[in-house]
Amino acid sequence: MSIPVFQGGKKKRGTPKIYGFHTFGHAGCPIEPKGPFRDNVRAFLQECAEPEGYNVDGMPVWCTSLVDESRGFLVPLYTIEENVKHSLTPFCDRCRCTGWSRHFVSKRKYHMIIPVDNEWDKPLDDGVFDLQTHLLHGLIHCNGFGHLLCINGIEGGSKYLCGREVMDLWDRICNNLHAWKITVEDESKKRMMDLRLLHGVAYGHPWFGRWGYRFCRGSFGATEHKYERAVDFLSSLELEKIILDFSATNRYRDVKQIVCYYRDLSETKLITLRDLLRFMLTLKSRVPFDRKLAILACASSACGKPLTRTTLQCKHVVMRERAAKCRKFSNVAANLDSRWPVRRLEYAANVIVSALKEKKATNRSIDAGMTRQEARDAARLHIGDTGLIDYVLKSMNNVIVGGLVVRRAVNPTTRVLEYTIQELGDEIRVNDPEPKIVHEPIPAPAVAPGVDVYTDVTYLYKNILLDYPESEVVGLGVQTILDTKHFVKEWPFKDEDDELLRYDCRILPSLSDLENEMVREFSPGEQIVLPLHATIGELKEAMQAAMRDTYCVTEQILITDIERMEEMEDGEVLFGAIEPGSELWLRAQGLDLETELKYEGGADNWTVRCRCGARDDDGERMVACDICEIWQHTRCSGIDDAEAVPPLFVCSKCCASLMPSRAQPSFEFEDFVMEPLEC
Repeated sequence: MSIPVFQGGKKKRGTPKIYGFHTFGHAGCPIEPKGPFRDNVRAFLQECAEPEGYNVDGMPVWCTSLVDESRGFLVPLYTIEENVKHSLTPFCDRCRCTGWSRHFVSKRKYHMIIPVDNEWDKPLDDGVFDLQTHLLHGLIHCNGFGHLLCINGIEGGSKYLCGREVMDLWDRICNNLHAWKITVEDESKKRMMDLRLLHGVAYGHPWFGRWGYRFCRGSFGATEHKYERAVDFLSSLELEKIILDFSATNRYRDVKQIVCYYRDLSETKLITLRDLLRFMLTLKSRVPFDRKLAILACASSACGKPLTRTTLQCKHVVMRERAAKCRKFSNVAANLDSRWPVRRLEYAANVIVSALKEKKATNRSIDAGMTRQEARDAARLHIGDTGLIDYVLKSMNNVIVGGLVVRRAVNPTTRVLEYTIQELGDEIRVNDPEPKIVHEPIPAPAVAPGVDVYTDVTYLYKNILLDYPESEVVGLGVQTILDTKHFVKEWPFKDEDDELLRYDCRILPSLSDLENEMVREFSPGEQIVLPLHATIGELKEAMQAAMRDTYCVTEQILITDIERMEEMEDGEVLFGAIEPGSELWLRAQGLDLETELKYEGGADNWTVRCRCGARDDDGERMVACDICEIWQHTRCSGIDDAEAVPPLFVCSKCCASLMPSRAQPSFEFEDFVMEPLEC
């Protein structure tokens, strides 16, 4: 079989090392390391990657070739080593937002990137770290702590790889190289549904949870306890109770038909919302087209006209013709059953159109368009709510905004979906008189449940989770889950090799650190691997070398003592004296406490005290009071995401001190949960 070979920055000499895409990262492939990540990644680059012969922003690039022989394509896995001393961004925003701001700044970061398909045969460009189109972008600090920054599959523009395959590869790489902890900010969506909410209710964990990612940190004061209670509460909603609660609404018939349809289809009894959603998500990949057609035929039999494949195709043609007619976006927004008000939808649409106009003016081309990701990134400069942006982008096709027609189509050259604008002319039909605008040409769930399982799932998601009738506790539970975006996977420290000694060594904090221990987490320890005959003196030397190699602040460190072992001589053998796998605290001299590259969170030590309970930066938009200089969330302060921060802001506490008034009570999810739901 002929395998297409890419050529990155230089022509390959000889036969490159090629590894199997689906076996890379398994035990012994590509390497079988026994040390910590900082040593393993160097061995990986030396043995399994080839230098590309060019730099990106002054940083060296290596490439590892991965082949999928069954489908006949070769995937480049690029590794870029970033030296923080020469980096424009030495500090790590991801560490700051996930609670690792007190970690020492690592000397090196390793970026692992798989570009989108049509860039596999091109060299990487400067600014590659800022792109969100990569199939994979992971960053791991040399101390083994890292972040999954970007993952895309078929829906993200790939013609070959799905998201699950890419995620499997990333997980195997982290496991093989002995990463310690990896975080991910989960904002993944499917048909406008937040997967962390959908999968949280259906499976008890986010989509990334199938690879072992669990709660790391919540935004807006969401804690792990609140998150777990919210998941348990929503998952345990009984279907009979849901049907009863919807009986007084105009959605009663739709909800009941969907629930009854899948109950009849299931071989096991479906009692709770979790049972129903899990069954539907399992069923979605099993329903063949002929079965859908049969269901549609049964649904249409009520009007005496059986639905054939031909008539189904004709209906799709009619739907496309109707969709081609342009409508004013203001009318579209008014008919959308959205959780955002119309004015916010219109504001987001105007921001996107402004970006499209700027792109068209820059390129001076009639057909100059923007990909969905480009439009999304441009809108994020003005709008903080990415959910709002995604919702509006989904709705913008053949719509009129400010006298311009916005269209969405696949670029025949790049095969990527793009948004374009054109002037409103006489040849464009405006179809606004219709009393009801159909957002997507899909069958209504009440007509025939089962035609498209995801359509039914979307209906339940939108109406039960996002718009439950007269239940504030459901809304608070949903908000708690949506406010939980940061998840983490940990590979626990283990001592499983009988031929080596492993220790988790940590530097004792200073007095100033002890004063802040309730605010920030200490820098993690270092894994030290030694032979069985190693002595205490060799342990000190190994720890000293590891710390000097890993962190900027410890370049001149000198290890003096091990806590509780001060009386032991350096010549004494470790084996038998110190239990393998122990956590050891070491005293040291020579820390460079004056360096700017001390903590990953930077030198700023600003105070956060928000009414939601947040006491540290969680990555959400904040504003500082001009009187007390304390930071708090704009959302918690009543500032809409679409609104600019006022030039003068005074928090409610300072307002109360200046002008006393009766404080309004605030409520949290737990205030509404009754005692029987106690975990």
